Amino acid sequence: MSQRKLAVAGTFYPERKEEVQRYFEHFNKVLDENNITVDRNLKPRSIIVPHAGYIYSGFTANIAYKYIPKDIDNIIVIGPSHKFAFSGASIALYDSYPTPFGALDINLQLSNSLMNKFDFLSFNEQVHCEHSTEVQFPFIKYYHKNAKVVEIVYSDCDFNNIAQVIDVLLQDPKNFVVISTDLSHFYSLNNAKLRDNVCLDAIQTRNLDVMNQGCEACGAIGVKAMIQVANSLDLKPTILDYRTSADTSADESSVVGYTSIVFT
Repeated sequence: MSQRKLAVAGTFYPERKEEVQRYFEHFNKVLDENNITVDRNLKPRSIIVPHAGYIYSGFTANIAYKYIPKDIDNIIVIGPSHKFAFSGASIALYDSYPTPFGALDINLQLSNSLMNKFDFLSFNEQVHCEHSTEVQFPFIKYYHKNAKVVEIVYSDCDFNNIAQVIDVLLQDPKNFVVISTDLSHFYSLNNAKLRDNVCLDAIQTRNLDVMNQGCEACGAIGVKAMIQVANSLDLKPTILDYRTSADTSADESSVVGYTSIVFT
């Protein structure tokens, strides 16, 4: 049995189950104290979530994960490569994915079928040490322990190609898509908010042209792909949370922006 190796356990999130669980319990306590509830009338198909350390962006991501329906069979996580530049995208062909809460099964049948269908997908083992996808899997195991997963890491890739994959996936109501991205990086708080508002406006209005007017999301390719699919399937985006690292660090001189968004 082959497992995807962990790269950021103990840094971006704790290695110990009990410590990760304390994070999630704290996030949910804050939601309860502020009367923030999940709208169960919505029928979500996808979320956009951040991928920084849990201390900075975990609260924002946690809200979105509570929107994933309980009867989902497969959760497909799509994120940008930060360590390696390559052409196209890589899909993980391991058997499972370890998390502090236990291993998640990778849906190898679905992963292989996607790779066989789309020429730009391959399996490049080197790139699957990616934090943009890895930080999502403890959330998935905690909230959806029986779901199978698919991990796709992209680099130099046309967003239309990713959109085609998402479009095929969402033809099956038992599939759910997670798009991983942070927003602007290392601007002052005011400058960051200006750039991040471009991203948020583009997503809310499903306008790809606006994405090119100053959005500096590191996962812009995945976001553009999701906007494209949202337009073709008439999915409505709803912003769940927006904040920056300054909310945790109190340092407004150099911040990173985070958002979570649900598509229904």
